[in-house]
Amino acid sequence: MTADRTGPGPAPEPGVRKPGALLVLDGVRRCFGGIAAVHVEHLEVQRGTITALIGPNGAGKTTLFNLVSGFDRPDGGRWTFAGRRLDGRSPHRIARSGLVRTFQLTRTLARLTVLENLLLAAPAQRGERLSAALFAPVWRGQERAHRARADELLVRFRLDRLRDEYAGTLSGGQRKLLELARALMARPQMLLLDEPMAGVNPALAQSLLGHITQLRDEGLTVCFVEHDMDVVMGVSDWVAVMAGGRLVAEGPPATIGRNPDVVDAYLGRRHDEPEADGADPRRRKGR
Repeated sequence: MTADRTGPGPAPEPGVRKPGALLVLDGVRRCFGGIAAVHVEHLEVQRGTITALIGPNGAGKTTLFNLVSGFDRPDGGRWTFAGRRLDGRSPHRIARSGLVRTFQLTRTLARLTVLENLLLAAPAQRGERLSAALFAPVWRGQERAHRARADELLVRFRLDRLRDEYAGTLSGGQRKLLELARALMARPQMLLLDEPMAGVNPALAQSLLGHITQLRDEGLTVCFVEHDMDVVMGVSDWVAVMAGGRLVAEGPPATIGRNPDVVDAYLGRRHDEPEADGADPRRRKGR
């Protein structure tokens, strides 16, 4: 499974501007105890692509997702989504704008059924307002539409046979599928997926990858955090690399593996350069 990366595109350099950028970050900073966990000067995510966000542990990837999705507050900077500023907004308002995320540790509601988990994520439910709840004709049509959408997603992700089971009984991989289906109930323009393959068996991982590429082909924009380089190289249209909270490289998958800044980020030093003192390179620290 390989994304189509042929043809001209943006220059492979950090902070490059891209045609049709959907999400644009400027000067986004977050510090913990005086240490800059995130300091991204400029980053753009192009509409209709799969962008992988990679980097060593502690690079700031999940923190950046937390900031953009409203689950954490930045110390500075701004970002826009589809031309609208989202910094300072709450998570539910950001989700309503069309930017929806999933988490590395799934957050299903264990004591609700699979179907109920999906229905809970449906946007703008009229029956939630007391004035409308008293008049069934106001919300019954919408409820039928939400149920039809939920059933469609359950079939798509092969969870339909589990629709009436409690979410707490699902396997880890099934919960990943449920969380992705629940995110799609909000009809987002863009998905932020935090390590969607973590803890998933190989067969189910391939299924997830197929769903992600299909969503891209249907026009959805996807940005995901991932450590498995085979996954990154197999499905991504673009790769952004973080290290020490900063964006150190960007480019198509084919060029990222050869980028010396990426090698530095993962290995800690230029592993292909000889030692200045002539020492045996096989004895370098960390080798």
